[in-house]
Amino acid sequence: MIPVLDWSLYEDDPEGVSARLGAACCDSGFFCLTGHGVPDDEITQVFAQAHRFFALPEAEKAALDIAHAPHNRGWARMGSERLDESSGQVDRKEAFNIGLDLAEDDPRVLRGDPFRGVNLWPDLPGFREALLSYYDRAWQLGVALHGAIARDFGLDPGYFAPHFTAPMATLRLLSYPPASGAEGEIGAGAHSDYGSITLLLTDGEPGLQVQALSGDWIDVPHVPGAFVVNIGDCLMRWSNDEYRSTPHRVLPPTRARGSVAFFLDPNPDSVIAALPGTGTPRYAPITGAEYLRSRLDATYKGD
Repeated sequence: MIPVLDWSLYEDDPEGVSARLGAACCDSGFFCLTGHGVPDDEITQVFAQAHRFFALPEAEKAALDIAHAPHNRGWARMGSERLDESSGQVDRKEAFNIGLDLAEDDPRVLRGDPFRGVNLWPDLPGFREALLSYYDRAWQLGVALHGAIARDFGLDPGYFAPHFTAPMATLRLLSYPPASGAEGEIGAGAHSDYGSITLLLTDGEPGLQVQALSGDWIDVPHVPGAFVVNIGDCLMRWSNDEYRSTPHRVLPPTRARGSVAFFLDPNPDSVIAALPGTGTPRYAPITGAEYLRSRLDATYKGD
């Protein structure tokens, strides 16, 4: 159900790789990506920094609470999120977000543009540098993957590039404690992602599941060193529902579980409208910022 694609083959066979990628996006909406070129040492480093952060005393993390940051940056405490809006289940995880790194005097910050704020940083030497280096790597890879997506739709490979020059991309560190055994607990409730694509790394601890068309939940395999890539709701809308943004969840793990997710959303002012050649539009055009705000409000406010 979830194929493994080797991105290193793209340069020599862009049409073939794009077709296989597109088939996965139309089917399960998920694939594992090897040959991506992100160095192993950078992956190791970002996981190490995540462990350092989540080991901090709660008082230090609370000073960076996302509840007090209007731009989706900072620490999300255990029990602060509810991704499955229909069940009422509260997620048993904590997280830390950064976005595009902007200075306090950046005009976009001073104007209060949507999702244009400063990142919040813990007092951990090397933490900021490691996360920003990884952020840039994931951003570059995400833009490159959109070149293959454009090819799959018969568009110029550079079609999406103008929409990701200053994206609302979020790098999120995640920590799931071992299952407590309480009835009905969940690591992350069933949900679909909000953005265009998600690039996920896990530490190998099981728990991530994808919902098949049959309704059954299927474990996502762990391929060492590979990204788990999935389509988000924004790209599903952009593709006029040709690509699938698939529900997925994280079960409470047997042992502590860590993951690193990079959510690539477009620029705030990008207009999300049906791609050329996809038929009669199913949705009205909407800006990237308007769409992301609607989804985040539901997650944090329980609407």
